[in-house]
Amino acid sequence: MEGLAGAGAFSDGKYIITHEYGGWLADLLDPEVVINYIEQADSILVSFGATTERFMPNNDLKKLCLQNGLYMHQAQVKHLGTDHNYVSMTKLIEYLGKRVEICTRANVSEVDKDNHVITVNDKHNITADKIIFAVGRVGSSFFSKWCNKHSIPLTNNQVDIGVRVELDSLIWEDFSKKIYEPKILYRSKQYEDITRMFCFNDRGHVVTENTNGVLTVNGHSFRDEKLKTKNSNFALLSTINFTQPFKDPIEYARATAYLANLISGGQVLVQRLGDLRRGRRTTETRIKKGAIRPTLEAVPGDLSLCIPKRQLDNIIETLGALDKIAPGTANDDTLLYGIECKYYSARPKCNKDFLIEGCKDVYAVGDGAGFTRSLSQAAANGLYVADIISKQGQPKQENKQKQEKKEKQENKPTK
Repeated sequence: MEGLAGAGAFSDGKYIITHEYGGWLADLLDPEVVINYIEQADSILVSFGATTERFMPNNDLKKLCLQNGLYMHQAQVKHLGTDHNYVSMTKLIEYLGKRVEICTRANVSEVDKDNHVITVNDKHNITADKIIFAVGRVGSSFFSKWCNKHSIPLTNNQVDIGVRVELDSLIWEDFSKKIYEPKILYRSKQYEDITRMFCFNDRGHVVTENTNGVLTVNGHSFRDEKLKTKNSNFALLSTINFTQPFKDPIEYARATAYLANLISGGQVLVQRLGDLRRGRRTTETRIKKGAIRPTLEAVPGDLSLCIPKRQLDNIIETLGALDKIAPGTANDDTLLYGIECKYYSARPKCNKDFLIEGCKDVYAVGDGAGFTRSLSQAAANGLYVADIISKQGQPKQENKQKQEKKEKQENKPTK
């Protein structure tokens, strides 16, 4: 998804107030600075209609996880809602549109880092004193290629591959009512890989996403009670960190998702957990006999034909571990949709102000540059760099004002 607010405008709007996950800003900035900018961004969103309700951490639930070999991240969480989040973003964009010129359908084909010339739609040139790459996840490939072209060092981040789990909302109700979104990590005994549960959508919908022609799955949850369902869903993804010589984890994930599209005839797959464990394909008949009604029309099939064995083993083992803290999670009728991927962009070498190495006044921020992976940290990243640039311009503006004042005094007629 491209454009203003990016995919975030169409997400269910989970806003987390923490520096511990959701990005890596604390690698470059003091944690207190990160939290300060997250809170600033939240204040802006609230001014455009976002909710003020916050779900607080719960140590009893964290203890339950630890007692069963699971680790739960804790933070204050806000649920903006797929419906309300879109409205807030629209109001924000309308506000900005009255103060700055916004160019839409402007495909940037090249950025001259030395002369600060941006080529748009292969024919129009725009010059700028400062340039910020805020390309989002969909623009990460373009940004990586640009960095490689200009010999800017990149660090490849991880890639997560897995499924979207859908089950009866009652199963995770104890968690969702207290903290809204459980973010839980599990280290598999077989491979010692990390598999994480996140992007929890209470009484939500499973949806498809189209990223450059490849269909994957995601989840939404609305604040409007009329739009809620009887099911909850969450992502369950296995983290893969590649070593040399492989350098393209995003394409690996895309290829895996494409394979699922190929098998399903250009759609996404759904499989009952019981069928997966028994090594058989799910059919329409088996789904109809099950206790869970799918919220997404997907093709019943066999996920083992497209998800690599290692990741699939991790997912099945993790579901068993989660079943200990939320009994019913690993029921036979639990639905698994595939593929779900989380791409993490390659990160350019920058200084603490996110100024790209070897460039003058060219910055990189957000998910597309590999610094963040959440609404809150992406927003904080943008505000931080905006402040840096604004402060750089202050001395020039002050000098200009002093010069104008001096000229007025010199030209003032004497009596």
